[in-house]
Amino acid sequence: MKVLDDYMVDSRLSLLDKTRIQAQVLVPVPVLQALRAELGREKADAIVKDALRDWSKQLFAAVGERVEGSARRKWAAMHTALAEVTEREVTVEMIRHDEEALEFDVTHCRFAEFFRALDEPELGALLVCATDFDIVAAGGSEVGLTRDQTLMQGARSCTFRYRFAPRS
Repeated sequence: MKVLDDYMVDSRLSLLDKTRIQAQVLVPVPVLQALRAELGREKADAIVKDALRDWSKQLFAAVGERVEGSARRKWAAMHTALAEVTEREVTVEMIRHDEEALEFDVTHCRFAEFFRALDEPELGALLVCATDFDIVAAGGSEVGLTRDQTLMQGARSCTFRYRFAPRS
């Protein structure tokens, strides 16, 4: 079993295609628009945000539980698997990669382009960007992530700054 099988659902799909399908169900008319019409945009978006965050946290916690080894190894396995399924959709500039830190900027992102074209960057941030923090959670206190900006939010790059606790 591959690390992200439960997340990807069908390994024949690219992550971008999977995300487009998710957005297609939520955005154009069906769920999100109906909720917004009934409850108002602010309340509907809050409900969707909470539901998607809970789903993602639970999903990646379960994925992490199935990876053997230390918390940092769990993070590394999931981070590597996610990088493999996103690499053709993003352009990365590596800044630092050593025992203490992994730092890089994403300078082009087809996920951000897609959700900005839908005028739903907040939904994109929930479906795509927030998963990085859910994966970091599998690393416990051994891995930390700071990301001050994202392309999804309209910035010029996504700033990924991972920090690693010293190995004992």
